[in-house]
Amino acid sequence: MKKWLASVCVAAGIVAYIDHAQAGVVIGGTRLVYDASKREASLSINNPEKTTPYLIQSWLQNMSSIDTTKVPFVITPPLFRLDPGQQNALRIVKVGGNLTERQESVFMLNIKSIPSSKLSEFNQLQITVKAQLKLFYRPSSLSGQNADEAYKALTFTRQGQQLQVSNPTPFYVSFYSVKVGGVAIENPQMVAPHGTLHWPVAVPDNSTITWQAITDYGGITLPAKVQL
Repeated sequence: MKKWLASVCVAAGIVAYIDHAQAGVVIGGTRLVYDASKREASLSINNPEKTTPYLIQSWLQNMSSIDTTKVPFVITPPLFRLDPGQQNALRIVKVGGNLTERQESVFMLNIKSIPSSKLSEFNQLQITVKAQLKLFYRPSSLSGQNADEAYKALTFTRQGQQLQVSNPTPFYVSFYSVKVGGVAIENPQMVAPHGTLHWPVAVPDNSTITWQAITDYGGITLPAKVQL
């Protein structure tokens, strides 16, 4: 007996009924670091479903949508079927390119999971999910340094009605949170190596800036703070 879990009204006015909850695939990380001292980087893809196979499609692109230069990586396999209860891995290999060896470079990894469809007398809503992860290329010249400690080297200053952060390190620092006097900045993003980032927030005198960053493995660092 079918169990109705939900009904969705789509733009065309058609009511589609869902008789199966899509749990989706599980990606083995929220970011991926490509250590240039190794031959490749890999990322696991797992399908915990009991009955639903998925088609997995993946590709890499530049961070900027207007950057049309060729991405110097290939993904294997770029398209594959992932059966219920099975696991596979994406392998990413650098193929040429002229990336700087003085600091990290960053790209966007896209992973699309497409569930299989079933013959049915009812309308079905098929949900295709696309996940986006950052791929950080870390030159071998940086192998002896601790990227997870880079957030401690950041400096914060007031610039009029803005808060500025400067990153003197060769690593990208992705913020988990930035707070001014205990008030969180929405979507703090990340600051590039040897770069700066600005937020349009007023910083009163004697304000305490507290921040946390995201580690290589998706964890959260201990808070760091400074008083301005």
